[in-house]
Parts: sequence; structure tokens; C-alpha cells
Amino acid sequence: MVPPPSGQGLRVLLVEDQRDIAANIWDYLERRGYELDHCPDGASGLARARRGGFDVIVLDLGLPRLDGLELCRQLRAGGSGVPILMLTARDTLEDKLRGYAEGADDYMVKPFSMQELEARVRALHRGFANAPRPPHDGPLRYDPSTMTAHRDGRAIALTRIQGRLLTALLSDAPAIVGHDRLLAAGWPEGPPDLPALHQQMYELRNAVDRGFDRALIASVRGVGYRVVA
Repeated sequence: MVPPPSGQGLRVLLVEDQRDIAANIWDYLERRGYELDHCPDGASGLARARRGGFDVIVLDLGLPRLDGLELCRQLRAGGSGVPILMLTARDTLEDKLRGYAEGADDYMVKPFSMQELEARVRALHRGFANAPRPPHDGPLRYDPSTMTAHRDGRAIALTRIQGRLLTALLSDAPAIVGHDRLLAAGWPEGPPDLPALHQQMYELRNAVDRGFDRALIASVRGVGYRVVA
């Protein structure tokens, strides 16, 4: 039995080449009040996503013409901040870390329940709409609307997860932000394990500190991370 509608007109772009999976997702979400658009391959999905107008993108990893990782990378490189839920049959930590590194916000392994998929879509949209804005003083700032950090006049493109982590660090700077809080901040829909956090922090530190004389993000061994004063 399908629960009562709750999509409230949220617009979802579904990029999935398997017709049965696409049809099931479309039927379920449409009955729940969502507005959907569907593309069966990566090239058309990228073109449609670039035109904008979507609240969440549900993106398959293994696509013809352009795979999901490359689609995600190109979309983020173009400045798009729309939340992305990636679908895949691959369930290794390495595969998940690659997805997060290219800009995916969440990751679901096939097969999955439609109820869980909807819950994650709603969590991604809620997290994007309610993203806190950290203070704008100091040498390091972050703008969640463009997913861009700014340091000493330089604009630095981040993934959404990296942006969430930086927001948490800036909000408490220069205090230490513990691992548990960073996991909850980076993955509000349900945190992965600690190696995913360390990988994201490694890439965030490289992005923010590379090319500068002084590192602004420091690791506190066994505890968490901090933005130094």
C-alpha cells in the first residue's frame, strides 16, 4: 500500500536507462505528489540537468553515452548545486567514495525500496533548503548557494558534502568539531563510516589549502578537525 502523497510538487530529474526501474520510480513518486522528468542516458540527462529547474536528481551510475560519475562531475564543474542521489549496483566503499568525490550527495545500492528512495530524496531537498550559512568574516568563507568557498580572493568549487563539512567547521571555528558531528553534518540522511569522512576531509583540505602558505584546516588526531584561527 502506497502512503498518502507528500511530494508537495518537488521536481525530480530521473536519469536511468533500465526501463523497469525508471517506470517503478516514476509511478511511485508521481503518486506521492512529485513532478518528474526522465532521461534514458547520460548525455541527454546532463543536457536536461543543465537547463535547471529541479529540486533533486536521481542518477544511475551505469549509463549509456555518459556514465553517472562523469555526468555528476561535469554538472558540479559547471556550478550546479542541485542535490544528487546516485543509484548503483556497486556496493564497495571505494565506489561510494568515488561517487562522493565527484559531487554525489547520497548513494543507494540496488535493489532498494521505494519508501527509502523517497525518504532520501526528501532528506536531500530538506538539507539543501535549510542549509545553514556560516559567518562571512575571516579569510575563509563558504557560499552554499553556489557551492563555492572563498579564500583570499580565490574561488574554490566544492562538492555539497565538502560544503556541509566546511560549514560545520566554520560555524565552530576555531573550536574542534568532532568526528560524530562532522558525519552528521556531511550526511544528514544517514552517515557512512569513518573512512568516508576522512576521504572527504582529505579532499576538502587539499582544495582549501593547496597553493597557500598556511593551512587553515587542521586534523586533531583521534578527535576531529578544526579551522585554525
